Amino acid sequence: MQQILIPTDFSKNAWNALKYALQLFENTTCTFHILHVNPLPPYSGAGSSIRAASDNFQDAILKESRESLEQLIKKIKKLPFKTDHIFIPLAVHDYFIEVIKKEAEQKKIDLIVMGTKGASGLKKVTLGSNTGDVITKIKCPLIAVPEDSQYSRIKEIAFPTDYYIGYDAKVLNTLIQMAMMNDSLIRILHISKKGEKLSVEQLKNKDFLDDYLVDVEHTFHSLTGTKLETAVQCFTESRDIDMIAMVAKHLNFFQRILFRPAVEEISYHTEVPFLVLHE
Repeated sequence: MQQILIPTDFSKNAWNALKYALQLFENTTCTFHILHVNPLPPYSGAGSSIRAASDNFQDAILKESRESLEQLIKKIKKLPFKTDHIFIPLAVHDYFIEVIKKEAEQKKIDLIVMGTKGASGLKKVTLGSNTGDVITKIKCPLIAVPEDSQYSRIKEIAFPTDYYIGYDAKVLNTLIQMAMMNDSLIRILHISKKGEKLSVEQLKNKDFLDDYLVDVEHTFHSLTGTKLETAVQCFTESRDIDMIAMVAKHLNFFQRILFRPAVEEISYHTEVPFLVLHE
C-alpha cells in the first residue's frame, strides 16, 4: 500500500495538489496522511501565566485545525472520482520541516505531494519557502504540483540529464514505478551547448540508464546550442510532456531548471508537475 504525505494549509494550491494526488493514485490502494502544521511561535522568556495562556491558545488552534481537516476529508469524499482510500488527518504544533522529516520516517512515506503557489509557480520558490525546503532538505520523492496544473494521465515523462552522475536503483525505481503505473513513456533529454560528444563517463551512465529502464518504454533525445531552461521549455511543449522528473542529487543542474527560470517564456514550471527524486 502506498503511503502518501500531503501537507496542507487549506489554500487553493494545496487543494489542487491533493486532487492531483487522488486522481494520480485513483487505481492504487493508498493511505493519505493529510498534515496541517501550525508553526511554533518564537521562544520568549515569558512567565508561567503567559505561557499557560499561550498553551491554551495553541490548544484552540489545534482543535480548529482538526475540525478543518475533518471538513477537508468530507470534501474529498464528495469528489466525482474514486476516493476509496484511507485518510489520516494530523494537526500539529511544530517546526514545518521537522514535522515533515519525522512523519516521512515514522510513517515510511513513499511520496510527498505539495502544491506551488500562484501564476508564477516555482519561479519564485526560494529555499525559505515550504515547498523549496522540503525539496532540498527531505530525502523523500516529492511531486510539486503548480496551482494551475490540471490532472491528465501521464503519457510522457521528461527526464533531463547531463549524464555526469550515475543513478542508483532507488532513484530509478521510483521513476519506473511512476511510468508503469501510468503506462508512460520516459523521454530522456540531454542538452549540450556546442554539440560536444559524450565522454566515456557520460556514455557509461547513458548505457546504464538504457539497461535499467529496459522494462519501460523510453527514448533518448538531445538538444544543442540553447540554454538549459529554454531547451526544457521547447521539449516540454513539442512533446506535450505531462511530468518532468529530476534527481535532486545534481543540485546545480536541478536548481537551474527548477528554481531559476526567470525568463517570461519559461512556463513549464507553472503548468507541469515536477517529480523530484532522491537517493
